[in-house]
Amino acid sequence: MTKVPESGRKGEASRGGGGDALRLDNQLCFAVYAAAHAFNATYKPLLEPLGLTYPQYLVMLALWQEDDVTVSGIGARLGLDSGTLTPLLKRLEATGLVARLRDAADERQVRITLTAAGRALKQKAKGIPQELLCALGLSLGEIGALRGRLEALAANLRAYETET
Repeated sequence: MTKVPESGRKGEASRGGGGDALRLDNQLCFAVYAAAHAFNATYKPLLEPLGLTYPQYLVMLALWQEDDVTVSGIGARLGLDSGTLTPLLKRLEATGLVARLRDAADERQVRITLTAAGRALKQKAKGIPQELLCALGLSLGEIGALRGRLEALAANLRAYETET
């Protein structure tokens, strides 16, 4: 479990020179939200030719990395619950990119596998990371450092959630 720093413990107010703690511009959550919205807007024209939405793209990335996984495995990897993931997977199945099959060893589990079309789509998607790299305007080192900080932030928030 990730240790939550003492400066971030529950009940401690912001003591920095940022002024009003409830000012929108002072909220880290808003900066992260705005960045996520900008990511979605940047991805949209890149994914439209592939017929994918951003959440579908994330599922395809996970499957291109590891094929033939359970719905719960994909959900754990992406941080999505089955209520969100199931309709998304059904849409991917309807477009012919994945197949959903009951696990022969455990009928309660549904396994997701890429179809030939789903595997072929990977080749069409290969240029997307480079496009994003150009859009970000950051060096590879800066991107790696930022991703590391965001991963640590997410881990701290999950740890805090289980603490309270």
